[in-house]
Amino acid sequence: MDPLIDEPSPPQTPPGEELAPGVFAPPGTLRLQYARSGGPGGQNVNKVNTKAELWVPVDALHGLRPAALERLRALAGSRLTKAGEIHIASETERTQEGNRLAVYARLRDLIERATVVPKVRRKTKPSKASKRRRLEQKRRRGSIKSQRRGRISDD
Repeated sequence: MDPLIDEPSPPQTPPGEELAPGVFAPPGTLRLQYARSGGPGGQNVNKVNTKAELWVPVDALHGLRPAALERLRALAGSRLTKAGEIHIASETERTQEGNRLAVYARLRDLIERATVVPKVRRKTKPSKASKRRRLEQKRRRGSIKSQRRGRISDD
């Protein structure tokens, strides 16, 4: 075998569960709990634990740049605990499975929004021509209004 030719390396397994495209959480870092829900469900609400709650440690996420992690912390807002975990709860669905999927969908949305780099705002100022047009329009409008004054009709 020729040592100068690189052999393709075997595909690496992702380091845990994929939460969003390219973002992974190591096995055992996600905490999912179920509790009694106050949402829809009729008599089932009093008997079945359908509310889903998910805790995700932000520092354990792989695949996010440091700037994206900071944006994620900022976007999480009050959902970020003192321990540095994002806490997401859902009780909108009637089933435990539906609420579990809703929790993961919310987390995925949050991570995807954090990965988007905000556009840098550049200061601009109006051109001389646009300033001139604006002032001319104001003069025109003022003259129209001033022509309305002073006309007293004799009937």
